[in-house]
Amino acid sequence: MKRISHWINGSIVAGTSGNVGKVFNPATGTQSAEVDFASVSEVDAAVAAAKAALPAWRATNLSRRAEIMFNIRNLVQANRNEIAQMLSAEHGKVISDALGEIARGLENIEFACGIPNLLKGGYSEQASAGVDVYSIKQPLGVVAGITPFNFPAMVPMWMFANAIACGNTFILKPSEKDPSVALFLADLLKQAGVPDGVFNVINGDKVSVDALLNNPDVSAVSFVGSTPIARYIYETGTKNGKRVQALGGAKNHMLVLPDADLDMAADAAVSAAYGSAGERCMAISVLLAVDSVADALIEKVKERIPNIKVGPASDSANEMGPLITAEHRDKVAGYLAGAAAEGATVVVDGRENAPTGGFFLNPSIIDGVKPGMRCYDEEIFGPVLTVMTFETEKEAIQIANNSVYGLAAAIWTSNLSRAHKVSRKLKAGTVWVNCYEEGDMTVPFGGMKRSGNGRDKSIHALEKYLEMKTTWIQL
Repeated sequence: MKRISHWINGSIVAGTSGNVGKVFNPATGTQSAEVDFASVSEVDAAVAAAKAALPAWRATNLSRRAEIMFNIRNLVQANRNEIAQMLSAEHGKVISDALGEIARGLENIEFACGIPNLLKGGYSEQASAGVDVYSIKQPLGVVAGITPFNFPAMVPMWMFANAIACGNTFILKPSEKDPSVALFLADLLKQAGVPDGVFNVINGDKVSVDALLNNPDVSAVSFVGSTPIARYIYETGTKNGKRVQALGGAKNHMLVLPDADLDMAADAAVSAAYGSAGERCMAISVLLAVDSVADALIEKVKERIPNIKVGPASDSANEMGPLITAEHRDKVAGYLAGAAAEGATVVVDGRENAPTGGFFLNPSIIDGVKPGMRCYDEEIFGPVLTVMTFETEKEAIQIANNSVYGLAAAIWTSNLSRAHKVSRKLKAGTVWVNCYEEGDMTVPFGGMKRSGNGRDKSIHALEKYLEMKTTWIQL
């Protein structure tokens, strides 16, 4: 059986801890590989390699770093089909979704190619009598990224591209559920000219995470995942003096106001709720509709669901794949099973007629949802759309803002003035109006409240990997 190990100091290193995890193909339900789980000493070896590589990499001039980033970009682009197949085999998402994920990751690498301009500092002449002052941006040192299963290519590219372009060395701890892409990327980085030790991959479980959080030579940690783990990462890392960005879960609300175009809103709800089987933090999980249009909107969403082709990525006609594991599929199905007991109604039950042989669950709708129900309060992270209603605009804003999460929201209305006013009142890191999931590398991504701290994408993404230094000079 295939064995997935670590990448330390420029080469594959077999695990020695004796602890392994199972990797499955979610579309078939069969085990495809074993992955080594690192011990504390193996994590320390990766940190030591990154620390040793830091002085030379930090001293590498910006034009050379940019050249290497361009090389990485070209190699990822040239190998995107192989990466997509590898990603699909372990995550389960269909090939079109996998290629889209890689494209979004490439955008971040392309952004990092502009590092000579992005790292420019500032100089002020005569800031005081006979005194000049300048500020420069310097790398932190050894930094780590702990990434989730749902985007095993894109989220690592969010992190390592900016980190190493800024002059840091990097340790990636990918999800143990789909770890192969990380090692493939490590090999591409070496081909691109990244020196040994600058980029390392450690596979593992909580032992490896704690080893990174407790190692004094790790200066910063970036994390994307569930809110409970984000909180643990943040509290443990900051207690140990590290800079920590920890992005957590979400419960994104789509507010459909009385003057909304219901067909456009229904199309967006289907795409946003069921894309990538709902296993993404940006998924719309709450359809919050005004009473007067709610029933009509539910019918429009319901009539679109049969058009979603669910099945394995081996059939290019399929648009939605399985969930990541049998345990997660059963957990998501549990929200459907428990809805009636809480007073909600399952309008579309994804357990019915789901494809067999893998970890599949069809798109689902739960209506009559209220705060306090598990399907509302908890992040489902699957293809389940919950529906709530409201009477007034003020009530809709209160419902959305009372959620403990604050990653994203959407507003559907034909009144642009109303859209601006509602957007300003919503406590969410991103708000879309009459659209969804539009994005660009020039604008930041991140959440509020329990959806985490810090930002990815844009110039703000560099801040977690840099120190600002100011120097005053008496002339």
